[in-house]
Formats: sequence, C-alpha cells, structure tokens
Amino acid sequence: MNMSKMGAVLLALLLVNNLFAQTLDEGKKFLYYERFNSAKDVFQKILKVEPNNEEVIYYLGQSMILPDDVSPKDIAEVKAMYQSKLSISNSQLLMAGIGHIELLEGKIQDARNHFEAAISLSQGKNIAVLNAIGFANGNPDSKNGDANYAIDKLKQATLIKKFNDPEVLVNLGDAYRKNDDGGNAIQSYQAALALNPKYARANYRIGKLYQSQGKGQEPIFMEHFNNAIANDPIYAPVYSNLFNYYYETNVVKAADYFEKWLANSDEDYKSCYYKAALKYSQGYFLEAISKSDECIAAEGSNPYPNLFGLKANAYNRLKDSVKAIENYTEYFKRQTPEKITSGDYVEYAKNLLKIPGNEAQAGLFIQKAVDMDSVEVNKVLYIKSIAQVYEASKNYASAAEWYKKILSIKKNPGKVDLYNTGYNYYKGAAYDSALVFFNAYSQKFPEDIFGFYMTGKTSWIIDSTLQLGLANASFEKTIQIGLTDTIKNKSQLIYSYKYLAAYQANIKKDKALAISYYDKILSLDPNDAEAASNKTILLTPSKAAPQKPKEVPKKP
Repeated sequence: MNMSKMGAVLLALLLVNNLFAQTLDEGKKFLYYERFNSAKDVFQKILKVEPNNEEVIYYLGQSMILPDDVSPKDIAEVKAMYQSKLSISNSQLLMAGIGHIELLEGKIQDARNHFEAAISLSQGKNIAVLNAIGFANGNPDSKNGDANYAIDKLKQATLIKKFNDPEVLVNLGDAYRKNDDGGNAIQSYQAALALNPKYARANYRIGKLYQSQGKGQEPIFMEHFNNAIANDPIYAPVYSNLFNYYYETNVVKAADYFEKWLANSDEDYKSCYYKAALKYSQGYFLEAISKSDECIAAEGSNPYPNLFGLKANAYNRLKDSVKAIENYTEYFKRQTPEKITSGDYVEYAKNLLKIPGNEAQAGLFIQKAVDMDSVEVNKVLYIKSIAQVYEASKNYASAAEWYKKILSIKKNPGKVDLYNTGYNYYKGAAYDSALVFFNAYSQKFPEDIFGFYMTGKTSWIIDSTLQLGLANASFEKTIQIGLTDTIKNKSQLIYSYKYLAAYQANIKKDKALAISYYDKILSLDPNDAEAASNKTILLTPSKAAPQKPKEVPKKP
C-alpha cells in the first residue's frame, strides 16, 4: 500500500472513530435530558457496528433501567446483556453496571462485591467507574443504595488528576441530599456550575432541594428552576416538574409547562396520559375520561396503569362512586405496588364508604394508607376520614375505635382527640371505655371542666341508683372549676348540682343539703322548672325524690 492510500485509510478511520465518539456523546446527552427512548436508539445503532463497545453497552443498559416505569423484565434484560458482555471482557464499567442492577434486585452484598471488584481492577483511578458506582448508590431513586458509600466514591473521583466533570459533582450532591445533608448537597451542585455554568441539571437539583422544604420556599426554588431554563431551554425535567407542581393549583401555568415539556421530550405512551391529565386539571372530567379511554385503546394489552387511576379520580369528581371503584380496582391490579401511594388507597376507601356495606373493606385500605405514610398529619387525616363516616352513620363504637388510633399516632394528642374517642364510646354505650378516655382528658388537662364533667355523667349512668356515689368526686371537681366562670360553665354547674341534690335526697336523706343545691341552680337560672319542682317536692312530705336530669354535653 502506498503512502497516499495509507493516509486515506488512516483519515477514514479517524473520521469513523470521531463519528462514533460524537454519537456516543449524543446518546449520553439524551440521557442527560431524560430522553431515554432517543438515547436507547442511539446506543443500539452504535452497537450494530461496534457490538463489543463496553461504554455503549453500559449506557444502553442505563437508558433501559432509568425510566420511572422500568419493569422487572427490563432489569433482567439489562443484567443478561451486561453479564454476556462481561464474560468476554474484564470491563470495570460493566461490573459497576451489574452492581447497579443487583441493587435494584435487592442483592446488596452482591452489588457491593461487584463495585469493589470494579474499583480494584481500575485501581480506583477511573472516573467513569467511580461515577457509575456513586450514581447507582446515591441517586434519589436508589432505595437499596448506600449514600455514604456513594459520597466516598464520588469524592474519590473528584481527586483524580484533570477532573472536570460536572455530572460527578451533581451525583455527589444527590448522594448528600439522600443522606439528609442539604448544605453539602448545595455546595456540590454549585461546584458543578463552577465547572460548567450552563449545566442546567445542577440548577434544577438545587431547586428540587428547596422545593422539598415546602411551598414557603417557592421564591427560592423558582429562581433556580428559572436559572435552569435560562441556562438550557431544552432541559425537559424542569418543565415536567413545574407541570406537576402547578397541576392542582394553576391550570394555565401547568398547561404552558406541559407544552414545553412535550416539545422537549420523547413522544411515548405517557405523553398521551398527560394530555388526559391536563384535561382533568382543567376540570373537564368527561373529556379526561374519554381521552384516557382513547389512550388505553391505542396501547393494546398493556396500557399505562396511571390511566385507570386518572379515570377513577375523574369519576370520583363526577360523584360516580361505582365507576370510580371499578377503575381504582383496575389501577391497583395493573400498577406495580411500589408506585401505589397512600393517597390512592385513601381515595379508593372514600368511594367505598359512599356505598353501604363496604366499611370493613374501606377500613383495610385506610390502614394500608396509614402504614405507608410517614407524615403524622397525613395519618391523622386518613383515620378521621373513616371515623367521621362511622360517626355520621351513628355507628359510634366503630367511630371510637378509629379515633382511638389517632391517640397512638400523634406525639401529643389534644383535647379534641381525647374528646372524639371518649364521646363516641359514650354515645355507643361503651361506658367503661369512655371513662378511660375522660379520665385521661382530666389528667392531661386538669384545669378543663370537660373531662371531670363527662366522667361524672358516665359514672352516673354506670351507678344509676347512686348507691356507690361513683360520680361524686367528678361532679364536685366540675363545680370547683365551673365556679371560676359561672356564665361559661352554667350548664355543667347546673347538671352537677342536680346530681348532688339527687344523691343527698335519695342516698343520704339530707333534704336540707339537697334543697341548698337546688337554690344554687335557681340562682344561676331562676327559670329552671325542674329545679323549682324538685325543691317543692322536697319541701312537701311524702313526695318522690328527684331523678337524674337530661342534658347533652357541649364539645370542649
């Protein structure tokens, strides 16, 4: 071969290699934008020409396991691909990839073994390998990953000579955030921006951190989201996040971000779902159902499960509980268990409760929601939703049992919590149980009249003949507290005096003391006919003694 031909061949090889390098970068860029289908297409095209390209194989696997709807089948397929290629090479990157898969499978020790082998073989000097290990452990969706391990390996990567990769620093920030270290997380994200001021993912992750702190941080996180958009207007994840953020509160903004999200994302089955979801957020519930049905029909035998959840919510808003229940049932059957939320269970239970006879089943789903949620206020709301239904239907015993659950969940139960439990037991004639909670009320709030008053009323029911005097001490304490404000506590004072008058007249046979109690009542309410009549009875020989009055207590 002459020199001119050799030069042409070398030039052609350089061009081909450069083309593949650009194509690999293109695929990685699609991953960065979370356009997983586009990334997958790019990597598959490269592998048709370079079937043993380890880096491309690794990133193809990532494009298949990173979508939020990844299935066990996808995970198994990627693992098989990594293992088959690893059997003909000693790729440290693919070892890290297999470790990532094993974390997804819950094989934590096997994963750690592969990570350590990859680090050992690369002598801890391969940034890509350390980054892959750090990402597998530290990304927010890695339930089985070790955040501290991720931090250690990603920091190690930043110390390698000529390090200049903002992706590593953002992954480090995510690992810190997973470890509840917001300060170091932000420092890492900012370090990524120092390397590349246009790296929108870093702006976005700072915004997400502040967003996690609640709506009160909105000015701060919106500033960072807007910075991400300014730095890279085609960075789709920020539009997706803002669509979901405004979905319930601002339909106009949600629709605007939705259109931008679609314009910069891969068109897939979820796009159809979100078009239906937007109709729902705009209040067009029938149109949302129609669009969902269209999406379901187009997707064949395996439609997106969220479509059934959306239809269920739409039927719920249309007050069609039968159809709502049908679609929630279908949603639960098709959705992977990890993606079903406590809110899904609560909404299903609420619809069940609208149809008599479903209370027990609704209770099971409310309990599922309570067990799943870690936020106290949410747990309490779930329980109240079913307790109030039982209370409204006058099933006081069941209402009390649900209200009682709140007392074990709340770190500091209040007056209303104890009242709801005790009073529903009282209304359900479970008087011994009612006493437990009225006594607990008095012990916790000894300056409040309600606990002593209801203990007295309940004890009088138990000791209906007054022979044991069970209610005496409680009513005497009620009077002691009641006299501090006779206007506010008038009804409780009158009831307590009537009990003591009946006790003195019937049990102690002390008519004079009984009459003095009736005088106290009449001083509070001169028009109390019952007190006046009973006083007259006591002043008239051979008349029957006064009996227990009727009165309903006021809420605390």
